[in-house]
Amino acid sequence: MTEAAAPSPIDRLLAIMRQLRNPEGGCEWDLAQDFETIAPYTIEEAYEVADAIAGGDPAAICDELGDLLLQVVFHSQIAADKGLFGFDDVANAISAKMERRHPHIFVGGKTDDVRQQWEAIKAAERASDGPQSALAGVALSLPALLRAQKLQSRAARVGFDWPDAEGPRAKIDEELAEVETAASDDARAEEVGDLLFSVVNYARHLGVDAEDALRAANHKFARRFIAVEARAGAELGSLSIDGLEAHWQAVKAAERA
Repeated sequence: MTEAAAPSPIDRLLAIMRQLRNPEGGCEWDLAQDFETIAPYTIEEAYEVADAIAGGDPAAICDELGDLLLQVVFHSQIAADKGLFGFDDVANAISAKMERRHPHIFVGGKTDDVRQQWEAIKAAERASDGPQSALAGVALSLPALLRAQKLQSRAARVGFDWPDAEGPRAKIDEELAEVETAASDDARAEEVGDLLFSVVNYARHLGVDAEDALRAANHKFARRFIAVEARAGAELGSLSIDGLEAHWQAVKAAERA
């Protein structure tokens, strides 16, 4: 008698999720979840993949990609339980999209500008759904800086943009002045939002990805602050601002050296 072949890795994972969501003998927590409750975990796992990549550890990247894949499988099983779609539909849909958006690879022929072709195909796909705003499809759940960048880029496609970096640079000064003259906490919060939006716009005109730049700045601050803590030791909480600044400058100097 021939021994049954072991399931493929993806079939094994799909079977695990089906059992976790099985009303008979499944996991109570997994059964209680829906798209909305799982969505925050999906976003978190995507960021953990990015962190693992930044850390440069292949084992960590593999582990985090598995966690992210589980999120896709989880959402797909929730949909299957509702009779909406399944994992195969998800895989087939993205396969079809990739083939459709790369005709020079899968259909034949050449293109001088792959990015322009990609954007044209995406625009045609959006047009097939009927009239839409140029901003359609920019997800509300994106990190605020990244969403600001995408909104500005979409608006720029239809000509709503400064001709060069001088415009958004001047806008930063204008918005900063409005922050300083705001008459209430609500007004101040609104003006700070406008200021941040203007900084993102300026960065975009300089060719800088604002989300990546701020992520790098966060990492740099955390690294330097931890080094300040190590230098100051038990005295950290009792140091004056001048004492803390001296440690900060020493850490910066050590990094440059």
